[in-house]
Amino acid sequence: RAEIAGLPPAEWDSVIIATGPLTSPALAAGIQSLTGEDALAFFDAIAPIVHFDSVDMDQAWFQSRYDKVGPGGTGADYINCPLDRDQYEAFIDALLAAEKTEFKEWEGTPYFDGCLPIEVMAERGRETLRWGPMKPVGLTNKHNPTVKAYAIVQLRQDNALGTLFNMTGFQTKLKYGEQAAIFRMIPGLQNAEFARLGGIHRNTYLNSPKLLDERLRLKADPRLRFAGQITGCEGYVESAAIGLLAGRMAAAERLGQALELPPATTALGALVNHITGGHIVTIDEGPRSFQPMNINFGLFPHIESQATHGPDGKKLKGPAKSVARKHALTARAKVEMEAWAGGVAAQAAE
Repeated sequence: RAEIAGLPPAEWDSVIIATGPLTSPALAAGIQSLTGEDALAFFDAIAPIVHFDSVDMDQAWFQSRYDKVGPGGTGADYINCPLDRDQYEAFIDALLAAEKTEFKEWEGTPYFDGCLPIEVMAERGRETLRWGPMKPVGLTNKHNPTVKAYAIVQLRQDNALGTLFNMTGFQTKLKYGEQAAIFRMIPGLQNAEFARLGGIHRNTYLNSPKLLDERLRLKADPRLRFAGQITGCEGYVESAAIGLLAGRMAAAERLGQALELPPATTALGALVNHITGGHIVTIDEGPRSFQPMNINFGLFPHIESQATHGPDGKKLKGPAKSVARKHALTARAKVEMEAWAGGVAAQAAE
């Protein structure tokens, strides 16, 4: 057992790199030299991510600032949540009073342009957020067009499926329990379900959608395959799952076979899809959109066949509708995972 300083030797023709969130500086430098400066992130600066179907669109609306056309091509790439003055002041009070998580000593303090925590901005002045990520200019509330909002929170689409939206500029070090309570003070997000909450911490990971192909190989050097947390998955189970899949694909290649990819409707397939291309491009030259992610229902493709009425015959709404959707997604995933696993087993037996 020994440390490999830098990229593996050229004679190693099939390599899996699974060095995790604390990849050594020498290896990180090797990856960057091969792929470019923006290949690696060294800190997560994560804004909370919300399930779209939990946003109250009777209060929020779609619009880009000044109707500027973005990747959606419509001039309506953001969800906007308006606050009046009293709501804004209450929100600032809650931010200032909230309990925060401190950086570990070895992390340092990774504040840089575009990644200042919202609570730090609030500490610098009560109006700072209103002229930063919560500025209300260039937007008109379609529900009440004659009244100008005092502040506006914007959410932008986070995945290609349109099921997840991140709170623009809302990276934070607030403790998780505080985040959920405070962000639900925002009109339109009272019943928000979070796919993940915000944070800023040390985490070396690839800009995988740009760098990796669908089989987790480095486009610039396909003999190198990446696995685990360095690919941009989050969590022990997720990292292990991607590692297992990377190993199966590497073994299949060695045997001259092509392992069929798991369907995107399964948890494993949805996670691979997120890592290798399920993101969207950034808007207005902002920070790149790809962020590490645990498996969650927002990564699964939409499903049409789900229960619309409960056992009592009443139409499902709110949380009950969300639960029914998750049951339908799970049932579909189980069926398609069994079919995929059966095909893989048959291929291995040949």
